[in-house]
Amino acid sequence: MRRVLPAVVAAALLAFGIVAEAHAQAFPSKTITLIVPFPPGGSTDTVARIMAEKMQPILGQPVIIENVGGAGGTTAVGRVARAAPDGYTIDIGQWDTHVGSIIYKLNHDPATDFTPIGLISINPQLLIGKKTLPADDLKGLVAWMKANPGKALYVNQNAAARVSGILLEKATDTKVQFVPYRGAGPAMTDLLAGQVDLLMVQAAVALPQIQAGTVKAVANLSPKRSPAIPDIATSDENGVSGLHMSGWFGFFGPKGMPADVIAKLNGAMVQALADPATKARFVQLGLDVASREQQTPEGLAAYHKAEIDKWWPIIKAAGITPD
Repeated sequence: MRRVLPAVVAAALLAFGIVAEAHAQAFPSKTITLIVPFPPGGSTDTVARIMAEKMQPILGQPVIIENVGGAGGTTAVGRVARAAPDGYTIDIGQWDTHVGSIIYKLNHDPATDFTPIGLISINPQLLIGKKTLPADDLKGLVAWMKANPGKALYVNQNAAARVSGILLEKATDTKVQFVPYRGAGPAMTDLLAGQVDLLMVQAAVALPQIQAGTVKAVANLSPKRSPAIPDIATSDENGVSGLHMSGWFGFFGPKGMPADVIAKLNGAMVQALADPATKARFVQLGLDVASREQQTPEGLAAYHKAEIDKWWPIIKAAGITPD
């Protein structure tokens, strides 16, 4: 009996190890849903589809896009927060959904209810105007707005746009009319039609129209010019210091995801971003790929925390609420 027991124990331990290893290698064994918190046609949707296409062959399973609009993207990420933490439901998050979302009444905590997977890109935010806007840059826009108080129709398609509009008003002592939209895609359609005057949007959405001459690039709302769009001047260069708005994309999952699942998803993301074709596409979209350090789960966690620490006091002090 003394000789049999160690053999039984050894066999049990071996079996446990095989099962554990099989469990670790099981992910992914089915389709992964990547939730996009805005309608099709915007920059978030565009980048999500690029990443999903590149990550599918790496993961060996389909990565499908599901567009879930509403409440500035909070409906979508709230669903992710409530999903099983198994890696099969993730979202492409950004400032609006994981920082600025506190302007809404939430059933989740953007700071604690998600698992960071990796930072994808740093995204220049552009203030653009309709083709017939009687101003060609931010200086001219401010002059026109002062001469026509409250007449500028400014698109409010998400929390970042709302905050940017309020910062614009405060920095220039002007007023705008906020016009609510469900996403950047529909807003761009109306800007092209001349039904609104101003739109603050990620470069990924704006660049094709800027290059085609169908809209005007008023200013880059980054602290410095972007390597991807070096010809577009910043707000500081246009005489409005400190008019900045963050832009970025990152993958998040529900709180409590296993380390091996996070590693699989992050590895596929990193490999996709290293692809020269992906890099070239991001340049075309005016996006700056995140540094390799920022692409890690820890890198996104630190970046996300810094954004919350910076912006939440500003949002709360301004008393910003959704329209």
